[in-house]
Amino acid sequence: MHDPIPTTTLIDGSSVPVLGQGTWRMGDERSRAADEVKSLQAGLDLGLTLIDTAEMYGNGASERIVGQAVKGRCDDAFIVSKVLPSNASRDGTEAACERSLKHLGIDHIDLYLLHWRGGYPLAETVAAFEALKKAGKIGAWGVSNFDVDDMEELLAVPGGNNVAANQVLYNLSRRGIEYDLLPWCQSHGVAVMAYSPLDEGRLLRNPDLVHIAKAHQATPAQIALAFLKTRPGVISIPKTGSPTRARENRDAMDIHLTSENLAALDSAFPPPKRKKSLEMI
Repeated sequence: MHDPIPTTTLIDGSSVPVLGQGTWRMGDERSRAADEVKSLQAGLDLGLTLIDTAEMYGNGASERIVGQAVKGRCDDAFIVSKVLPSNASRDGTEAACERSLKHLGIDHIDLYLLHWRGGYPLAETVAAFEALKKAGKIGAWGVSNFDVDDMEELLAVPGGNNVAANQVLYNLSRRGIEYDLLPWCQSHGVAVMAYSPLDEGRLLRNPDLVHIAKAHQATPAQIALAFLKTRPGVISIPKTGSPTRARENRDAMDIHLTSENLAALDSAFPPPKRKKSLEMI
């Protein structure tokens, strides 16, 4: 019997699981598409209902994979996609959203993000997001790869306080956001979406993490995800193309780290003591 997957509530009232599914590089190889669809469907069956994608991933191929996975069961899924900064003008954002909806085969994106800052004024992008909300094309909007100064600037534009999420690089070996960005987001009710929560697999070979995992009879990946579960308002989005790995990720939510476990992780992966530049992949 599984423990329920913890949830967090977005600013629009949506309740989402703190463990979802990433899709970066899905759709890059046609030979793997069927397995990728099955992996996402297995995740949905396990309660990993939040699926993150972007127009950039495979130039829409990832969105098409997601569309296949949720076909006939859109109500079971919470879909996140992103607009490229080069498309983030007022008209460009709305056109990009329409393309993503077509790729996904749906009529509503639950959370729509600006992938990173570009040349268009934030006020213009926010105005497009708000128009898309009013038209029922998206449920909520957010950003990605924004640091504290970016978030402060965002809040200063009309409608900017409606930002629901900020998706950033965050994992045990990249804890820089814990110094200022994570507390800022938590205090402003902005969910943090942790992309690359396994550091693109590098964490899985860390000897300290392997040792801690063995004590729990778990995998290093499961401990890394269980660690992020302890951070309020943080949503992890690991990517896997394997139903077996999807089940292992789900099992991580049954792991309850003790204060001693967390102290050991802090020793192996020290939290930041000063401001660091926001890391990106």
